[in-house]
Amino acid sequence: MLASLVTELRQALGILHKRDIQTAATHLGRYVPHGVTQAPIWLGDDCAAIPDGDDYLLLAAEGIWPTLVKTDPWFAGWCGVLVNVSDIYAMGGRAIAVVDAIWSETEADAQPIWEGMIAASKAFNVPIVGGHTNCHSPYGALSVAILGRASRLITSFDAQPGDALVLVTDLEGRSHPKYPFWDAATMKDPAVLQGNLALLPEVAEAGLCKAGKDVSMGGIIGTTLMLLETSGCGAVLNIDAIPRPDQVPLEQWLLSFPSYGFLLSLSPENLGALQGRFRGRGLACEAIGRVTTGQQLVLESGGESDVFWDFAEDQLTGFQASRQI
Repeated sequence: MLASLVTELRQALGILHKRDIQTAATHLGRYVPHGVTQAPIWLGDDCAAIPDGDDYLLLAAEGIWPTLVKTDPWFAGWCGVLVNVSDIYAMGGRAIAVVDAIWSETEADAQPIWEGMIAASKAFNVPIVGGHTNCHSPYGALSVAILGRASRLITSFDAQPGDALVLVTDLEGRSHPKYPFWDAATMKDPAVLQGNLALLPEVAEAGLCKAGKDVSMGGIIGTTLMLLETSGCGAVLNIDAIPRPDQVPLEQWLLSFPSYGFLLSLSPENLGALQGRFRGRGLACEAIGRVTTGQQLVLESGGESDVFWDFAEDQLTGFQASRQI
């Protein structure tokens, strides 16, 4: 059972497409210098954390899957804002504003994209303040960039052996009819969405967690790999402990973008306090594994175990460990 699951997950496009990030890692290296002091801005995180006085400016961008832009443009617009907002909060930050670039064949084609972006902008209270528009393109495309600020970071570089791996997610939602998206956002009250996101900078500032990532299009498995690669660690992931909606098959859930999903790495002594905060808002917050020494991600289920990935043999994004933040 576990062996067949591992084989299926290894072939998932959402994970394999993360290899495209190697092109950036090859050209940019592990960090770029910043400012007069030449302080490093480490690369490979959900956002670039740019030192700014005692705080950090957070800068990120996302290009939206072209198939989604073509077949479900309103949801593509919504996701363009959502995924960027998730990146900011995943790092313990608070979003300031977004800009976008829309390419469409006609003004009419751009309309539903705009409607989705504006709906998300209002829902998450993050204004759209500029960008670029082209309504005479031979194709449709959307990218969105975001600016935020953090006083205490949650980074992809600081998972430590012995940490608990914790999945925080919202199980109240519905599956997209065609794609591996769990929609736990479009139907919710904006105050609920904003309050749920606010927990991330709160736990960072309380010192409960300093490592983690948002669950991206690579799903829980792909996100775990990226966290381990940049932290230079291994992990054991207990598939049976992963909370999921009853109506979603396990294989689909492990590769889904969950709207609200964060993989956090923290000291086990902080687990109870962390769970109290998230569960108090009706969110799932469960320890699903542990960080280990070495370079392997091992999956466990039903008393079986199997090596899913070995970084000694194969990179994913190419952004290697750097504990300098």
